[in-house]
Amino acid sequence: MAENKSSGTCSFLCTCILTTAFWSIISTTAENVFKANYSKKQLVTVPMNLSTQTTVLDLSHNNITELQMSDFHSLSRLQTLILSYNRIREFDFSVFQYNTNLEHLDVSHNNLQMLSCHPMLRLRHLDLSYNNYTAMPICPKTGKTLKLEYLGLSLKRIQKSDFHALAHLQLDTLFLGLEYLSEYSSGNLPVFSAKNLQIVLPLNTEFRILLDLELNITENLQLSKIEQNQVSDLSTFLLMLNKNGRLQNLTVSNGQLSWECLLAVFKIVWQSTVEYFTVDDTTITEFSSEPLHDIPTSVKALVINNAKFNNYLFDQKIVYQSFSDMNIEFLTIVRTGLVHMVCPSKPSQFTYINFSDNALTDSVFQGCNHLTLLETLVLQSNSLKELRKVSAMAALMQSLKDLDLSKNLLQYEDNRDKCLWGEMLVKLNLSSNVLSESVFWCLPVNIQILDLQDNHISSVPKEMIELNNLKELHLAFNKLSALPGCGHFRGLQLLNVESNLVASNSSEFLQSCQNIRTLKGGHNPFMCSCELRPFINLEKQGSVEFVGWPDLYTCDYPQQLKGTPLTDFHVSEVACNVTLLMAVVLIVTVVALVAISVLCICLDIPWYLKMTWHWSQVKHRGWKRTPEHILKGIEFHAFISYSERDSDWVKNVLIPNLEKEDSSIRICQHERNFVAGKSIVENIIDCTEKSYKTIFVLSPNFVQSDWCHYELYFAQHKVFSENADNLILVLLEPIPKYVIPSRYHKLKALMAKRTYLEWPKEKSKHALFWANLRAAIQITLPQNEGEMQQL
Repeated sequence: MAENKSSGTCSFLCTCILTTAFWSIISTTAENVFKANYSKKQLVTVPMNLSTQTTVLDLSHNNITELQMSDFHSLSRLQTLILSYNRIREFDFSVFQYNTNLEHLDVSHNNLQMLSCHPMLRLRHLDLSYNNYTAMPICPKTGKTLKLEYLGLSLKRIQKSDFHALAHLQLDTLFLGLEYLSEYSSGNLPVFSAKNLQIVLPLNTEFRILLDLELNITENLQLSKIEQNQVSDLSTFLLMLNKNGRLQNLTVSNGQLSWECLLAVFKIVWQSTVEYFTVDDTTITEFSSEPLHDIPTSVKALVINNAKFNNYLFDQKIVYQSFSDMNIEFLTIVRTGLVHMVCPSKPSQFTYINFSDNALTDSVFQGCNHLTLLETLVLQSNSLKELRKVSAMAALMQSLKDLDLSKNLLQYEDNRDKCLWGEMLVKLNLSSNVLSESVFWCLPVNIQILDLQDNHISSVPKEMIELNNLKELHLAFNKLSALPGCGHFRGLQLLNVESNLVASNSSEFLQSCQNIRTLKGGHNPFMCSCELRPFINLEKQGSVEFVGWPDLYTCDYPQQLKGTPLTDFHVSEVACNVTLLMAVVLIVTVVALVAISVLCICLDIPWYLKMTWHWSQVKHRGWKRTPEHILKGIEFHAFISYSERDSDWVKNVLIPNLEKEDSSIRICQHERNFVAGKSIVENIIDCTEKSYKTIFVLSPNFVQSDWCHYELYFAQHKVFSENADNLILVLLEPIPKYVIPSRYHKLKALMAKRTYLEWPKEKSKHALFWANLRAAIQITLPQNEGEMQQL
């Protein structure tokens, strides 16, 4: 029974219409649909505790025998109920009195014998086909209240009064399953008011249904299970069609016809008002050598879908030529095992040809000059192998705009010779082949939409033909490791690189793909690093629409970021821009130096550092230069040379702070240590030689004293003669260079070469000054003879 229903209702065109209509009812917005699927669960009753939010309930293919009101009482939102393929015997519409939103009800393939007449005001789709009732299951009273769009019925007996219930229905689709019709009187069929009429013809061919069929507003008619002895009835029916009728689409399906009968059907249809003719799921037997002759017709399109041949011993050229010479615009022959098609014998009227899912080879239409009006050619899922041969075929089709070569075995060798294509070709589908990047040398120059998905392309070569008109490029499911550049198709607006191996963007992509407005780049293993920031910024700027953002764009590397959406990946501009980073470091360094300099100036830190360094140098020299022969004859730690005008500071400040009370440091001062009777020069020389260091108190007064000059001369002479470092310069007051006389060139040299101690004015610095000065002269002197005698 299931197979009969399926075969009776499926055709190449009407199936699409019914499927779309069905899902348009049950597939509303996701937030408003709650589906419960209990199909094939071996249920004997309707499940309990169904969610009150259920809108679609599927209970098909179970063993339910009875329905109760309590089964659906709580399902106030129920819109679609599927109860097909159960064992329901009685059906009372009153069980749905609380389901006021129910619009789609399928109780086909049950054991129904009786139905109630309870009205269902909102019902739009009702399928009662293939049950056990004998009379019309729709009550006349109920028929007046129903607002059905689809009605499915199966009848075993037909009386004219049976269809009174349908008189008030303005149906979109009416299905009549009549294959098991056992009682019928000629003339019992009314004029059906349905745009789409589907009839499964009786197995008993004595019931000549077609002769009683009258159509008024029907646009699409599907006749299933037509046999050879019904062809004459079909001819009579088509000839009797009202010239003012609306029938445009005729489908003949699930039949068995000889080639001769099929040609007869073609001739009948060719002379009728039908514009679109479909032969679906039909077996062709008993081939003859008769071709189809050229007949003027109003038919625009012929569709042959899933035709089967039980005998291959026939002249195939006659069959091919019959189809290729048809004077129609649209020809579709799919899923028929077609292995070849010859060129029309004269200029053809074809504008659309579809030979999908066959076994055509590269030899199809080779050298054919008669398809000059063809605009669309679909050769999907065949056995095409050489792209160059296919391009040569297309080059002769002067009007060809759209060519579909997907799902073949096409390949192209990289010999850099351009392929020949028609100049009008703007859309080319080469997806699901075995093409490599060499294909970019074999493309139509005027192409606008190019589909190369699911091939073996690893990159877009930098050298290729110019595609200046290309607007859409589809490269999904290939082996690209980086986003391609657009140097040879700068007008590109849509780029599809989904499901490749793209880890990061390329500079070439950012520079050359300025016109891209839509990017499909999801499902790629992105490397989340600085190189990816410009790619993410494209989406943030809004200049490019990222299809599937952000769900399809996640990090794959590094491992710690795997699965992180690109929207959550953040890295600073400074970390990625080396120039900016160096600029920031330089600015920070300069600011730090300036801050340190200001701090040093405010706290006088340079002076402290200089004094500390001087103290360390003195200590270092002291540790390094203390042999016994250097200290031989030394009685004083230091001899002080100063101007008489600075004597107050020397006597009251310098000497007391150096000598202190412990007498650990002995100072030689001319007023108390010069020997009477000796000349001043002799005393100066004598004191200089008996002192470990000579301290010069420098000031403007110092450079004006001749004696100070002598003392400096003799002290410096000792430096040179003994290779010693015994001079200590203490700058009591600043000495301008212009104040120092020219004869004091040695003083100038010393001040230029030697580090001197500056007397600080701030008391806080005095302690460090004394510590440095004492460290410079601190040394253990040998005991002189006078001290030894006292001991």
